[in-house]
Amino acid sequence: MGMGKESLSTTTTDATGATFKLVGFNNFIRANPRSDFFSVKRFHHIEFWCGDATNTSRRFSWSLGMPITAKSDLSTGNSVHASYLLRSVSGELQFVFTAPYSPSISVPSTAGIPSFSTSTHRDFTAKHGLGVRAVALEVENAYLAFSASVSHGAKPRFEPVTIDEHVAVAEVHLYGDVVLRFVSFVKDADSLIFLPGFEAMDETSSFKELDYGIRRLDHAVGNVPELGPVVDYIKAFTGFHEFAEFTAEDVGTAESGLNSVVLANNDETVLLPMNEPVYGTKRKSQIQTYLEHNEGAGVQHLALVTEDIFRTLREMRKRSGVGGFEFMPSPPPTYYKNLKSRAGDVLSDEQIQACEDLGILVDRDDQGTLLQIFTKPVGDRPTIFIEIIQRIGCMLKDENGQVYQKGGCGGFGKGNFSELFRSIEEYEKMLEAKHVNQVAAA
Repeated sequence: MGMGKESLSTTTTDATGATFKLVGFNNFIRANPRSDFFSVKRFHHIEFWCGDATNTSRRFSWSLGMPITAKSDLSTGNSVHASYLLRSVSGELQFVFTAPYSPSISVPSTAGIPSFSTSTHRDFTAKHGLGVRAVALEVENAYLAFSASVSHGAKPRFEPVTIDEHVAVAEVHLYGDVVLRFVSFVKDADSLIFLPGFEAMDETSSFKELDYGIRRLDHAVGNVPELGPVVDYIKAFTGFHEFAEFTAEDVGTAESGLNSVVLANNDETVLLPMNEPVYGTKRKSQIQTYLEHNEGAGVQHLALVTEDIFRTLREMRKRSGVGGFEFMPSPPPTYYKNLKSRAGDVLSDEQIQACEDLGILVDRDDQGTLLQIFTKPVGDRPTIFIEIIQRIGCMLKDENGQVYQKGGCGGFGKGNFSELFRSIEEYEKMLEAKHVNQVAAA
C-alpha cells in the first residue's frame, strides 16, 4: 500500500490556531539568522534516569568505550541519589546515570545534582523506564539563560542556583518529561571533575582504559505527538533557528514514516531534531510505537560522533553478545553494490567493504558525507537507542585560525531513513509475531 498525500498532510494547527507547515527537504532553504536569546556554547551532558545507576552506567561504559570517571553517591556523602559520570577521552561527551536512594535516609543538602527529586524520579522511571531526563547545555550564564527563556514562554522546572560558588544550574521544560538544563561556570572550572560534590572514581572501579573513538554528542532527537506546538515553543524561548526539515515523502517507506524538524543554536553546535508520527499508512509509524511504549514524548536517540567509525564499530560489535549493545539489521547487499557510485570519491574500496562488513550506512549532501549506524533499543522498552556517526568534509577555519567542522556536515541520513525504517519495521514485526504466538499458545 502506498502513502497517500492526503493522509500524510504536513500542515497542522497548533493550540493558538496558527498554522504550522513543513515545506520538505527539497524546498527548505537553510538560513542562520543568529537569533539566540542567550549565549549557548555546546552540549554539556546528558542525564539518564534509571532504576540502577551502577549497572546501567557500567553497561554503557562497556558498550561505548567511555570510562566511568566520577561519582556522587553514598561513598562521597550523597544520601539522596547515586550518579555516575561517563566521559569520552576527548572530554566533550558526558553521560550521567542517576538512581535514587531510599527517602528514609535522604538528606537533601547532600544531593550531587541540586534539582534531583526522588518522587519525580520514581514517577519518571515508572512511566518511561530507562530514559533521558536532562539535555544539558553549557551556556555563558545560567541565570540569564533561565530568565530569557522564561520571559519568552519557557515553563520553569528549576530556578537557578550556584553550587559552591563554582557552577550555576537551572532547568526549563523541553518536551514530555525531559528538561533542558543550563550549566555555566562561575570560576575555577578546570578544578572540577564535573559538578561540585562529584569525586573521581577509584582506578579499580572503572574501565579506565576504554576508548573506541567516540568523541562528542552531535544531536539529541526527540519524539513528540505533534511537531507544530513543540517546535514553536522551543523556538520561542531559545531563539534557535530551523536547520533542516524532512517530511514523510522525503524519508518514509511504503509502510510508515514521520515528519521531522531540526533546530540549532547560533553556532550550530547544538542540534535538536524532533519527529512526529504520520497516520494513514499500512503500518503504525515507528514514532507512534515509541510514544506508546514511552507513554509520551521523550528523547528517541543520541547521535555520537566518532573519529573513526570503522574502529568504533569493530570494538562495539565485539561486545554485542557479551553485555554490549546490539545493532539494527544491515541493509541488503544491493545497498553496498551501489555505494561505490555514490561515495567512491570519498571512500576507498577497502572502506566500502568495511561498511558492508560492519553494516554502516552512507549518505551525503551537497557539502559532506555521513557514515552512520543505529543500535537496537538499549533498554527493556523499544524506545531509546544510540546512533554512531562520522562526518566527512565541511572543514572551516574560525577567526583564530582554528580548523573546525561545520555543524550537520553530510546531513542527517535522509537517503538512509528508508533503510533504517525497514529495519525497525522488521524488528517490530518480529516482536509482534512472538506476541501473537504466545497469545495463541496460551
